[in-house]
Amino acid sequence: MSGFRLHRGFIVLAAIAALVVGSALYVSAHDGNARLSRREASAPIRVVDRSSSAAKRLVAAAESQIGKTVRYDAAYTPIKYPGGDVPKDRGVCTDVVVRAFRAMGVDLQVKIHRDMVKAFDRYPHRWGLQAPDTNIDHRRVPNMQLYFTRTGKSLPITHDGQDYQPGDVVIWSVRGRPHTGIVTRTVAEDGTHFCIVHNFGRGTQIEDILFRYPITGHYRYF
Repeated sequence: MSGFRLHRGFIVLAAIAALVVGSALYVSAHDGNARLSRREASAPIRVVDRSSSAAKRLVAAAESQIGKTVRYDAAYTPIKYPGGDVPKDRGVCTDVVVRAFRAMGVDLQVKIHRDMVKAFDRYPHRWGLQAPDTNIDHRRVPNMQLYFTRTGKSLPITHDGQDYQPGDVVIWSVRGRPHTGIVTRTVAEDGTHFCIVHNFGRGTQIEDILFRYPITGHYRYF
């Protein structure tokens, strides 16, 4: 009988131990899943590239200027028409856009000029112009912005990074001055939006500036 009682006691102790270990494992697993769920819930949603193949080529054309356009130079420069350009080592923010569009067969110098000839009074006259000027009109952000608006390329301005797809042209107000750039396929560090290729004073570069300044224009051509 003593052997039977000892054996039965051992079984009871083993059952209790198993129950304790099982409970601990369940609690550990439950807590681990809860921690994982909290991490997943707090992790940013990675932005998804839904751009067209043409838009991707536009981005590549803009990025090809990196290391070639190394200066910011806003000087008025007489250039030919059509297809005119300032030296490739320099330019302003609009030149990044103009050069990228030209690589796609779209000459904004020509398109903006023709639209200004048709509707000159609709365009800003802040520079004292009495008539369109093919040397400079397409290199001014307000003119480019109005042209995209007039040709139906406008998209809503939002605070959702997913709305700004590669190839989109964005315009900001930077300390009261207009600035433009193109959305790239490079994802920002936080994963919520794409970076911008632009010339902000140090030549053409890719930077995370999409939501750094107030957005005043959002356009999609391709």
